[in-house]
Amino acid sequence: MPASAITPYILESLRNPSAYPVQTRTVELIQTHISWLFLTDTHVFKLKKPVNFGFLDFSTLDLRRFYCYEELRLNRRLCPDVYEQVIALRETDTGAAFVGTGKILEYAVMMKRLPADRMLDRLVDEGRISVEEMQIIALEICKFHTNAATSEHISAFGSLDQITFNWRENFAQTAPLQTSTLPPATCDTIRSYVESFADSHRSLFTERIENGYIRECDGDIHLGNICLVDRTAYIFDCIEFNERFRYSDTASDIAFLLMDLDFHRRHDLADATLSTYISASGDADLVKLINFYKIYRAFVRGKVESLQIQDTGIPLEKRAAAEKRAVRYFRLAQGYCMQSSLPPTLFITCGTMGCGKSTLSEQLAFELGLDTCSSDVVRKQLAGLRPETAVRVPFGEGLYSHEMNRNTYRQLEQFAEKTLASGHSVVIDAGFGSPAERAVFARLAASHHAKFIILLVQCSPDEQRQRLHERSSRGGSVSDGRIELLDQHKGIFHCPDDSEGKIIPVSTNGTPEDALNSVYKRLFQP
Repeated sequence: MPASAITPYILESLRNPSAYPVQTRTVELIQTHISWLFLTDTHVFKLKKPVNFGFLDFSTLDLRRFYCYEELRLNRRLCPDVYEQVIALRETDTGAAFVGTGKILEYAVMMKRLPADRMLDRLVDEGRISVEEMQIIALEICKFHTNAATSEHISAFGSLDQITFNWRENFAQTAPLQTSTLPPATCDTIRSYVESFADSHRSLFTERIENGYIRECDGDIHLGNICLVDRTAYIFDCIEFNERFRYSDTASDIAFLLMDLDFHRRHDLADATLSTYISASGDADLVKLINFYKIYRAFVRGKVESLQIQDTGIPLEKRAAAEKRAVRYFRLAQGYCMQSSLPPTLFITCGTMGCGKSTLSEQLAFELGLDTCSSDVVRKQLAGLRPETAVRVPFGEGLYSHEMNRNTYRQLEQFAEKTLASGHSVVIDAGFGSPAERAVFARLAASHHAKFIILLVQCSPDEQRQRLHERSSRGGSVSDGRIELLDQHKGIFHCPDDSEGKIIPVSTNGTPEDALNSVYKRLFQP
């Protein structure tokens, strides 16, 4: 990191409420890979770190001051009342403050603090966002794109040459990540898809330029940069540091939000947002490009999260969380690449309790954008119980009686039927321990001309027992599998054979990513 006036001593001094031009009882420091943000009761003061990542250069005070003013100017397009001013950080006897007449150390953007409980990522994760509210956001973005500046200079950034340059830069900058968040196989899959798509859709990129869809966009519209207050959408923190990332196809801009909704497993909200945006904008051709740009957005997000791992100024636990998010974003990008090669498919899991069926199902559904339904959840719903309610009954009795099993599988069948009828693939998470249960779903897939895949999930006996022990000790699991029931479950389990459909054996002894890699080899490789 280049030299800076911001030392640990300065950072500590800025935790003092008297260092601010507004009254506040508390000051909280949040760090990203490019910023220090000081949150007071009413405002946020954002300092830029003296970093140079190539695509971003904040290495000198003059550059940081310039980009503070750019941040103010550009964000006022969507948040005119939030971004207030650029303010100097000055030297004081006790460190630094945003008041006084001392030597200027740095510059910061001063903005109103938006309510944390109304941030869109939080609303989505807590299930407190409606389709109607997402439609409000979609219309706001459409209005912004319609009025956004465009010119011959801006349009040039939509050329295939420029887009290819951006991708080459991404691949070069993520090359050091091959031993951490972006394994070579994942990167190769993404690279191959991107190059193939770009080569076969050259005319489409030209048409986007000719039709005026390359504009001065936001560049960073994800859930964490949107706040919804009283049905008003505040979209903040746009890209100010590189016009190359801001001048883009409007499809790329909206794709970031859609990708992030997919990342949070809210495909329903993503579909509603896209439909509303297309209707309002009249941009029907957007659907031809949206998957390509979602791959781009997921990849960039993975890169940005990875940058935090190397920043020792960020607490270790937050760097560890960033690493997990980075892996997940890169896996999502890979999943988008594979989705176009997957015909309508009905996946079912098959295995005994504690073998890792649910974890595999959730990861598969996330990466390939599948609908999923779990027998554990459906069973509890049929009984009027919350999913995490523990039910300890003898094997095969009560909630797990023959009649409850039959009703549960009937509900799973209806879910699969509805999903396949809509033209989508689906994964059903259940034990499927009998040939009769599997046969029903095989016939269902055939009736919809869908592929039928049995995921035979297994792990070592020691691992399986350890998982069941940890699950019981931890509590709060939707599954009621227990060690004392395992032998009985294995006693009635009938392993499938090749006459029942395509079987993919899956070992879950490693990570979920390792398990899925083995599935993909059978699914997508000749």
